[in-house]
Amino acid sequence: MNAHAFSEQQLPPWRRAVLKVGSSLLAADGGGLSARHAEAVADFVSASHAAGREVVIVSSGAVAAGSAVLRGQPDSGAPMAERQALAALGQAKLIGFWQSLLQRPVAQVLLTHDDLRNRRRYLNARTTLAALLRHRAVPVVNENDTVSVDELKLGDNDNLAAIVAALVDADVLLIATDIDGLYDADPRRHPDARPVEVVAQLSAELLGVAGGSGSDVGTGGMRTKLEAAQRASASGIATVLFNGTRADVLEALSRDRLLGTRIHALRSRVAVRKHWLQNAVTEPGGIVVDGGAANALVEKGASLLPGGVLAAEGDFRRGDLVEVVLRDERGTRRIARGISQYSAADIRRIARRHSNDIQSVLGYNYGGNVIHRDDLALT
Repeated sequence: MNAHAFSEQQLPPWRRAVLKVGSSLLAADGGGLSARHAEAVADFVSASHAAGREVVIVSSGAVAAGSAVLRGQPDSGAPMAERQALAALGQAKLIGFWQSLLQRPVAQVLLTHDDLRNRRRYLNARTTLAALLRHRAVPVVNENDTVSVDELKLGDNDNLAAIVAALVDADVLLIATDIDGLYDADPRRHPDARPVEVVAQLSAELLGVAGGSGSDVGTGGMRTKLEAAQRASASGIATVLFNGTRADVLEALSRDRLLGTRIHALRSRVAVRKHWLQNAVTEPGGIVVDGGAANALVEKGASLLPGGVLAAEGDFRRGDLVEVVLRDERGTRRIARGISQYSAADIRRIARRHSNDIQSVLGYNYGGNVIHRDDLALT
C-alpha cells in the first residue's frame, strides 16, 4: 500500500452535520462555478438525507461566482469594495447552483461574526436554522461578505463553519478540502510526508505544520481548518477533514467510512454546554416558578413553560442567561439557570398562560418554551 495513502476508518454515528465546502471545490477555471466536484458533494448530502440525517452547508464560492458575472477574477490586491461587489453578485448564483444539485429546498442564510457574538442575534439565527431543518430544507450558510469587511479579508469560512456547528448542535463538522487530509508535513513540498489519521488533541506542533492556502481561488488553508477543528473540539464537536475532489471518498463517507483525518472533541457537547450554563454570569433578576414547574424541571428534565411561571424580576432581554427560582411556602431558592427565549417584559405578560396563547397575547412567538431544556442547567 502507498505509504502516503489514508487507510479507511469507521466514522462515529452522527445525526446532524455541518459540511464546509471551499472555493477550490466549486470554482471553475476562468471564473464561475463548476459542478465537477460539487456533484459528488451533493450526492453525499442527498444520501445523508435518505438516511434520516440533517446537513447544513457552509459554502464559499460567492466571489468566484460573481467573477463570472463581470468576467473578471480579482487579484489579491483588488480593492475590498470590488471583492464585496463580486460576492454580492455571486451569492444568488451560488444558491441557485446548490439548488440545481439538491432535491430539497435550499435556503440562503447570511451571517457575520458579529451576528454570532451577539447573544440575541445568535439565538435568532439558531431558531431560524432549527426551523429550516424541521422543514427538511438545506441551509446554505455564508458570511455576509458585503458588510463583513474583516471576515472577507480573512476568508475564514472554516471558522464560521465551526461556529455554525456549535450554533446548530451538530454532531460533527465535515470539512471538504482539496487534499486527502492532515499530514505531518506539507505533502506538496515533502514527498515523505505521512498521513495523520487520528488527532486526539491538536498541538502547537501540528498547527505549526499547517501551511497556507493551496488554491488560487480560496483564501483559507490547512491552518484555518485546524483552527476551526480546535474551536469545534472545544465546543464538544469532532471534526473530519477529507478530500472533497474524490467521489470515492465522499461515497465512503456516506457509508460512515472515512478516508481522511478525524480530530476528536475534547469533551461531549452536553458537558461543554452545561459547564457554560452553570458558570457564566447571569443577568440581574430572574424567573420565578411554582412547585409544579420546579418539579418538572428537576425530576423530569422538562423545559420551562409559561404556565408554571409566577413572575419575572429584573429587566433582562431575550437570549440572556437568567436564574430560575422556586417561590413557595418554604421561601425562595435557586433551582436552575438558563437562556430565556423571552424578555422579562414578555414573560410578565404570558406568565400563567398556556403556550398556545403566546401568539395572541404578544402578537408574535419564539416557541412554546420560556427556557428550552437544552438551554437549562440545574443548580
